[in-house]
Amino acid sequence: MTAPHPSFSVLHLAAASSTAEHRPLIITLFAAFVAATLGITIWAGRQTRSASDFYAGGRQFTAFQNGLAVSGDYMSAASFLGIAGAIALFGYDGFLYSIGFLVAWLVALLLVAEPLRNSGRYTMGDVLAYRMRQRPVRTAAGVSTIVVSIFYLLAQMAGAGVLVALLLGITSDAGKILIVALVGVLMIVYVSIGGMKGTTWVQMVKAVLLIAGALLMTFLVLLKFDFNVSDLLGTAAAKSGHGTAFLEPGLKYGTTGTSKLDFISLGIALVLGTAGLPHILIRFYTVPTAKAARKSVNWAIGIIGAFYLMTIALGFGAAALIGPDEISAKNPAGNAAAPQLAEYLGGVGTTGGAVLLAVISAVAFATILAVVAGLTLASSSSFAHDIYANVIRKGKATEKEEMRAARWATVLIGAVAIALGVFARDMNVAGLVALAFAVAASANLPTILYSLFWKRFTTRGALWSIYGGLATSVILVLFSPVVSGNEKTSMFKGVDFAWFPLENPGLISIPLGFLLGWIGSLLSKEEPDKGKYAELEVKSLTGVGAH
Repeated sequence: MTAPHPSFSVLHLAAASSTAEHRPLIITLFAAFVAATLGITIWAGRQTRSASDFYAGGRQFTAFQNGLAVSGDYMSAASFLGIAGAIALFGYDGFLYSIGFLVAWLVALLLVAEPLRNSGRYTMGDVLAYRMRQRPVRTAAGVSTIVVSIFYLLAQMAGAGVLVALLLGITSDAGKILIVALVGVLMIVYVSIGGMKGTTWVQMVKAVLLIAGALLMTFLVLLKFDFNVSDLLGTAAAKSGHGTAFLEPGLKYGTTGTSKLDFISLGIALVLGTAGLPHILIRFYTVPTAKAARKSVNWAIGIIGAFYLMTIALGFGAAALIGPDEISAKNPAGNAAAPQLAEYLGGVGTTGGAVLLAVISAVAFATILAVVAGLTLASSSSFAHDIYANVIRKGKATEKEEMRAARWATVLIGAVAIALGVFARDMNVAGLVALAFAVAASANLPTILYSLFWKRFTTRGALWSIYGGLATSVILVLFSPVVSGNEKTSMFKGVDFAWFPLENPGLISIPLGFLLGWIGSLLSKEEPDKGKYAELEVKSLTGVGAH
């Protein structure tokens, strides 16, 4: 069976979705989702009384609850919007994002989850400061956490702009900028009021909604092709304009030597990045024991794996039923593919289409709000706990002062994310998240692994690794096609100062982060505290003395 290709253009699709008849219904459903998540946040906020509640949810969540929340934290706008769009536009090469994002959890499970839960209290800085000079490493950990979180936030802002603009029929730049600002304000409210408890409950609800929405759309796509996956893939290939090449490697990452290197760089960043993401790392502190942390990762792998399998149907379904031309006309990076597919499956111009579009878009928006809340919480927690309490106040800040600092940091980080998100609204959100993964893997992962498993690691090694990996990855991104030089997808149009040819810096910055940590430690005159390392080793492996 070959599904009919829509004869209308994307402009007609947008017009159909924004008719006066269906607009009130769409807005009402969308507002109900946002109101429900805000209600959960306010409810949880009333139970947030101590720093442990604000940073770690009182360590009261079960392994399954945390696994669900980790899934909700991880399945971001990149997963739902970016990957569906990447598959719809680039076929097989777009699905590589799904593979990379999933395989990355094995690194987190085997190397990081349990030792980190045993060794730290609230942040990555706690682990580093255990056996090194507190003030410099906590400052470095705080700076790195904030930078990685802001990179990740850009992706969520871009996704939010696309979603709400599609729902409300907004085409003007001013309107899209206003949407980005609205998301930022909501994000600040979520974290300031709810802390980790509110954020965790929103992430759990959102994970269930996202899986349910993806499952429904996958069923409807397969129904269009009588559950014949071969027909689905064949139609997608035919409509793509690339024929069978659409289903084979190389459409995006195989045409030149540079693009092949970009693929290797992307793969390294995706696989290693998860274990260094601050908003994922702090989730391990919300469970009572290391065993629960490990179990929660197992739950997360199962839930996330099931979801990524469904992105095959979403991406190829969008290519087959909507067509790459219509998808890229609506958003050059393909971020609108999933909402466009939802409207098509429900019936364009019908109440069913309007309802499905509103529900799927609202779920995706809830996804964005949950993820930005987790990101902002990670960065504001690191600022308040590592930089303010332990560096500026030298450990003398009260819990109340620390939480106040975290809330002010939330406002500041939200403002920065809004400002940068305005420029990122036309970029593919999966690609933007991949940049955050590269920065996390370059700056955070080497330092965490060296701290946990290498007794000769020193403060200088930690600083060289964090600042060197951070600076290298950020500089290479600034002078890459991601920021300038590509009129369709670059952050700044009309200028070209890109001299680094790859879109992802991981191939250079990640090995350099490990190398700098090693060289810095060898050149350091500081004698490693072997007694402290022995304590940390016992603590990380057994949980004795863990908070």
